[in-house]
Amino acid sequence: MSVSQAKVKSVLSGDTLVLVAVNNPSQERLLSLAFVSAPRFQREKEESSVLMESGEQPFAFQSRDFLRRLTVGKVIQFNVLYSIPTGTKKDYGNVILQGGERLPEACVAEGWVKLRDDSRRKDLSEESESLLKTLELQQSKAKADGKGIWAGHGGIIDNSYDLQDPKAFVETYSGQELDAIVERVLTGDRMIVRIILSPSKHVQPIITVAGIRAPMRANTAEGKERPAEPSANESHQFVETRLLQRSVKVKVLGLTPQNQLICIVKHPKGSIANFLLEAGLAQCSDFHSTLLGAEMKTLRQAEKHAKDNRLGLYKGHVESKVSGGNAIDATVARIVRPDTITLRFKSGSEKTVQLSSVRGPKPKDDKQGPWEPEAKEFLRRKLIGKHVRVTTDGIKPPSEGFEEREVATIVANNKNVALMLVEAGYASVIRHRKDDKDRSPHYDELVAAEEAAQSEQKGMWSSKAPAAKHYQDYSESLQKAKIQSSVLQRQKKVPAVVDYVKSASRFTILIPRENAKLTFVLSGIRAPRSARNPNEKAEPFGQEAHDFANRRCLQRDVEIDVENTDKQGGFIGVLYINRENFAKLLLEEGYASVHAYSAEQSGHANELFAAEEKAKEARKGIWHDYDPAAEESNGDTAPLSNNDHSSSPANGATANGTSTADPKQSYRDVVITHIDPETCAIKIQHVSPTTSHALSNLMSAFRTFHVSPSSNPTTGPPKTGEIVAAKFSEDKEWYRARVRRNDRDAKTSEVLFIDYGNSESVAWNDIRPLGPADRFGTAKLKPQATDAQLSFCQFPSTNKEYMSEAATFLRDTIEGKSVVARVDFVEKSAGATGSEGLLWVSIFDPNGRGEGQEVNVNEEIVVEGLAMVPRKLKGWEQAQPERVKTLMDKEEEAKGARRGMWEYGDLTDD
Repeated sequence: MSVSQAKVKSVLSGDTLVLVAVNNPSQERLLSLAFVSAPRFQREKEESSVLMESGEQPFAFQSRDFLRRLTVGKVIQFNVLYSIPTGTKKDYGNVILQGGERLPEACVAEGWVKLRDDSRRKDLSEESESLLKTLELQQSKAKADGKGIWAGHGGIIDNSYDLQDPKAFVETYSGQELDAIVERVLTGDRMIVRIILSPSKHVQPIITVAGIRAPMRANTAEGKERPAEPSANESHQFVETRLLQRSVKVKVLGLTPQNQLICIVKHPKGSIANFLLEAGLAQCSDFHSTLLGAEMKTLRQAEKHAKDNRLGLYKGHVESKVSGGNAIDATVARIVRPDTITLRFKSGSEKTVQLSSVRGPKPKDDKQGPWEPEAKEFLRRKLIGKHVRVTTDGIKPPSEGFEEREVATIVANNKNVALMLVEAGYASVIRHRKDDKDRSPHYDELVAAEEAAQSEQKGMWSSKAPAAKHYQDYSESLQKAKIQSSVLQRQKKVPAVVDYVKSASRFTILIPRENAKLTFVLSGIRAPRSARNPNEKAEPFGQEAHDFANRRCLQRDVEIDVENTDKQGGFIGVLYINRENFAKLLLEEGYASVHAYSAEQSGHANELFAAEEKAKEARKGIWHDYDPAAEESNGDTAPLSNNDHSSSPANGATANGTSTADPKQSYRDVVITHIDPETCAIKIQHVSPTTSHALSNLMSAFRTFHVSPSSNPTTGPPKTGEIVAAKFSEDKEWYRARVRRNDRDAKTSEVLFIDYGNSESVAWNDIRPLGPADRFGTAKLKPQATDAQLSFCQFPSTNKEYMSEAATFLRDTIEGKSVVARVDFVEKSAGATGSEGLLWVSIFDPNGRGEGQEVNVNEEIVVEGLAMVPRKLKGWEQAQPERVKTLMDKEEEAKGARRGMWEYGDLTDD
């Protein structure tokens, strides 16, 4: 008798197999095991989409399950012993498994089937007669042993096709992995499974595979035939050949709107959803993102694999040209809305982008609208002026009056900005259409974060509205301005935010702690006017100055000192950006000139004049055609002002007091007495037997003189600029000091210790008159602290963090140490401390790396990425190209190692 080969697709009952051709799964046939019958198995009938139940005999499931485990999915050999033509032809035969085990013998031996009553036929062949005798012996033994159906009791399964209360079922079993058998595959993402709750309790619901959507097969709905979607049959067959009647694990996650279970279905080799997606036979479903959480990321990667390899549904897939580009470095220039940001790139160009897949609070929404200012301020504090990484995800078409705009993922400090917004409750996640591919690659994380924010009632999901912030405009009238000015003048460095840049020297400022809004005008300078409308012509360099102010100040945290008011209600004073006078920055770039009278009134004249002279020397901005000879003959220093603020050249100095000679370099033994934490400027004391002995003798006599308060009583608040005796807070000793300014409310004075260079605020009762001038005055011993700067080094003044690191490095390296200073240049600056002026020095620590191992501190701070070589060199710096090249090499080393200020790339290209 011929032997055939086939693959077992499924098992209908304990005695019947569904076979398919090994190489053609569409060819099916039934084969019943010869001479035996199994307990009747329950089947579902589909009538009007309602599943009806029929009876089920005891041990029917156990009988089928025995045969299922032995055969499903395996290739077998079989032969047909006889056929019975009852309506449809039924073949009966025996089966040989790959391991040599034979059926129905194994089923009879285990007691899961019994011999048919009509098994003894008159026309049995010898082979059939031999098989029948064997079966009779095996059945007798199974009966005697009480195996299978011969156990005499039990075997009844409580099996239900309907979940009476799906919500209660989910609440009970949510997150649990349950044993199950796939009874029927409906589509690639829907199937009927038998969930085994206990040995005697089963349920057979329809479930939806979590995280995917498979193509629909052809069906009829409302009397209309619907054709199959592309790849629907392939998707169905893919799942059926792998899961039909296989033992799986189902993890219950939730319910569909139709109350069908949403589950993860796990084959022993893994989740079927992953395999379907990798084959391109399903798509990710966003509706299940919150249920799957981090697991959704794995599904997205599987889907991407199919797209990249153009498999299944993605055979003609073409990746969007703008989607998924390389990350680009940029600086955040402006927060337009909570979900819209203007970026500035290294080229200087700007672009406004929208955060992918999120939407800020809707202004017209009564519940969300009040949260828009909060969300915008949240982003401003996190991002403005910061370096970020930008990846374009797609293009948002124009809508609702908005122009076409790129959507992008922005990462700051390794954090997804959109995710930060959603986590804080300041943005919602957009539900994309199925065909909308311009979405965030972190979409699932965003959805999960939104759900968490909603459950925790964060931000705009809160039941309470935020406290409204109303700013009072004190510049709308001169009277209001004068009242508020008197309040602000008593405060120093008031924290504020630049809300709008009207021109290079005029700003709209917000002071949150005062709920104040005001127009602020920079004192001491005059900047060229920019055009206020298309029909107006700007003054030369007016627009460049305005753009510079926008780049440096817009939406930035600043500090202001108010000095006065103008006739229009504007507040005049000093604006500090990163602790640096912004008027000085404008002057250094050649975008303003000094207004002599107001500069003198502000107390910052020396600083402003020095900055202006730098711009003149570099021929920057309005000084691009500056001619010193013409200035000397005309007595006019600024092209924008007729105020004469120059001093007559004397002793080889120019009008700004800067030396024109190239002095010989000298090496001096010095002690570094102070490091300015805000500028990294240093104070040095020259070390020589004469000066050291003189200072030691003076300080000894000075402290002895001031031991007794009665010998030198305090006479009241000191005068600004006066040389006094002041007690230093750390060692409680008396030192010579110059009074910088007084705070009459706090009864303190800011003083500079003239022999050491440091300063601090000292209470008036710790300040005394200096004492006899012939013993302690500056005529007896000149101030010992001299101003100095490290040559060829420019510090990151716009970044507080890097500036602090640079100052800490200098303190740890040289402060309080005896070192050697090579004086590279002497600048006769009017504001410098010391008789020589400002010294530009290179510092050498003779024992920086141990005995005899000299360290060049200038090179060390550059190689650590805490300073860089100035991009625009002064004349004396240009005259020393070898030293500049050495330091440039050190800078390149720091860039390559991403040290300090270079950790996010080359800032000088920004």
